[in-house]
Amino acid sequence: MGGNAISTKDYTLLKDFRMEIELKGGNFSFSFWVYIIDSTTAFPATIISQVYSDITSSAPFIALDENKSMTLLPLSLLCKEAPDPTSSTLLTETSHASMKNEFPLENWVHVGCGVFTDVFRLHINGEIVGECSLSSSFNKYSISNGFRKITLAGASGDDGLQGYVYNAEVLTLSLSIKDHYFKDPPLQLSIDDSSTSDIEEGIDGIWSIVGGKASCRRIFSLDVVLSNAISQAIDKEVEVVASLLYSDNGLPVEKTSDDEAPLLISYDGIEFAASDRPSKLLHGRASFKLKISQLSSKCDNRLFCIKFEMPEFGGYHFLRTFSRPIRCISRSRNPRPSSLTWKRPTSASYSLNGSTEFKHNSVHEIKPSPSSKRVKLGQENTFAVERQDEECNSHAWTANQVENALRSKFEGSSENPEEIGNSTFDSESNEERDSDFKVVSSSGYSISDLTVFKYCLGGLTDRALLLKEVATSASEEDLLRFANEVSLYSGCSHHRHQIMIAKRLIMEGTKVWNSIAQNNRAVHWDNVVFEIEEQFMKIACCSSRSLMEQDFELLRRIAGCQEYIAQENFEKMWCWLYPVAFTLSRDRINTMWNFTSPKWMEGFITKEEAELSLQGPRGLQEPGTFILRFPTSRSWPHPDAGSLIVTYVGSDYTVHHRLLCLDYTYSCQEGSTNVKSLQEMLLAEPELSRLGRTIRSK
Repeated sequence: MGGNAISTKDYTLLKDFRMEIELKGGNFSFSFWVYIIDSTTAFPATIISQVYSDITSSAPFIALDENKSMTLLPLSLLCKEAPDPTSSTLLTETSHASMKNEFPLENWVHVGCGVFTDVFRLHINGEIVGECSLSSSFNKYSISNGFRKITLAGASGDDGLQGYVYNAEVLTLSLSIKDHYFKDPPLQLSIDDSSTSDIEEGIDGIWSIVGGKASCRRIFSLDVVLSNAISQAIDKEVEVVASLLYSDNGLPVEKTSDDEAPLLISYDGIEFAASDRPSKLLHGRASFKLKISQLSSKCDNRLFCIKFEMPEFGGYHFLRTFSRPIRCISRSRNPRPSSLTWKRPTSASYSLNGSTEFKHNSVHEIKPSPSSKRVKLGQENTFAVERQDEECNSHAWTANQVENALRSKFEGSSENPEEIGNSTFDSESNEERDSDFKVVSSSGYSISDLTVFKYCLGGLTDRALLLKEVATSASEEDLLRFANEVSLYSGCSHHRHQIMIAKRLIMEGTKVWNSIAQNNRAVHWDNVVFEIEEQFMKIACCSSRSLMEQDFELLRRIAGCQEYIAQENFEKMWCWLYPVAFTLSRDRINTMWNFTSPKWMEGFITKEEAELSLQGPRGLQEPGTFILRFPTSRSWPHPDAGSLIVTYVGSDYTVHHRLLCLDYTYSCQEGSTNVKSLQEMLLAEPELSRLGRTIRSK
């Protein structure tokens, strides 16, 4: 696939797939990519059948059983009376190699078949998942009796199973099934869930978005990524268009009563009908800033979803993607505040890498205090600003300490963010600010107000790219001033921490990857884990507690890689891990992390694992049982990256997830002689009474 064009000639409909294979000694290896469309197909169902030229009937070669597990059947089936390919007994009583888990639909999956005279093996994504030895000599008998060729044919549309086949190949001795897996993966379009902002997701997995009339609706952002099936971004300049559909039947949502398009897209502050303004992929990514003008309440309370597709390739399911179900509401709820401050996240998302293991990681029923979202600058004790020339025990100043140090240096300057926030902006001050206002530091580097507003208005991807550019030349002093400006104009002080750690995060991440990669494009995961653990313990200032195998498995899923990790996978993982490690470096959190009896934080876990841990033998555990975790859907520069979530059983016997606002909580204790630990503060909450124990998923 050269240049910027996308070639679809190698993508074959399953019903049109047909390949003739010559049997040499009864042995062959066969690999292909398959994409099965989720439908109302009844299972078991055949994916590929085996057909011989001198036998009129056929039998399954690769099938899905009644549990949707993939099964590989031997060629020896045709030595018997040809069975009914839809019979469930065929897949259970006959010798077969089968995967244990359910086969994922609506995803590209690499399938490898090793067929030999005495054994056959099933490979999924390069790994052996099933093997079966043949006690009989059926295959040998078949070969000796003239069965020299076999035709593999895809399931016909009449069978109900639909999908695509890509890059099917009989492998030579020099090409293994795992090599074929990495050789030329197919393309797919997906939503980068770590990029979503101003979207809240309920415990039922439904997105809540504020829409309706122009004066009330809010802009929300997300990115769409074109990648291959092993999560490597593909740089193709192709247009992607968004449309609003009903989630139950996939039909377009009607225009509003004012004849306004139901889905709007924003470019430079101007709104257009989303269907009229496609976004072009840049480096494999397209960013969307959207608004919904139609309300669910105006459509019989039906749920919506957003479809992203490439107009040039509308017929290919894998080159389009759908959002979670959406409930468009006219305004946000205003829940009562709690004594321990819960912070409302600016976004909720469900996967970092497309894997379904932690797709529903979100915050539900978050109850913020009035101070948790809009905090006046100077009233909050924020996370630390790192100093590069000191060790971990003294490597940081607090943001307030840096502000105090800078205040004397910039005293009297009209560019002080707090003075700007308190000024009345009369005609004279307006004239001064209009003269190309800039944040200027003693280092001579300036950050324009245009950059500040670009950051405030941009999505997560825009902010990450902007910070990478700014942090390269800016000093930590510059970044502090920039962070204060962003907090002032965005109305959210929690952006400040992510900006202030940007320089160290980028520098350390680049250094670590260069050390790991040694100029290689991809590195085996087993060669990466030791370096990751060493850097994590260094940043977290932890020498007594190392990461566990389950922690590394979660990191790999966040990175979106399999056996090998590329730079883009590492950066995705690092943007999640670094803020977490930095949070753990705080004294009170560090103490809690190192506490082992009981373990207040048992490691990196998903939302599903936390919820499973709160299940007892007869249902949920007692109300008040809770578990602390880091949200896997929050990565730098998301304001909540590195934050802590409390997952607990409420008095209503349902599981709730709340995001802790640690900065405000700690600042409330400043000057107090009775400073409580975080453990004490949590247990003092009426809704939290006892610590639960984490159960890690296999």
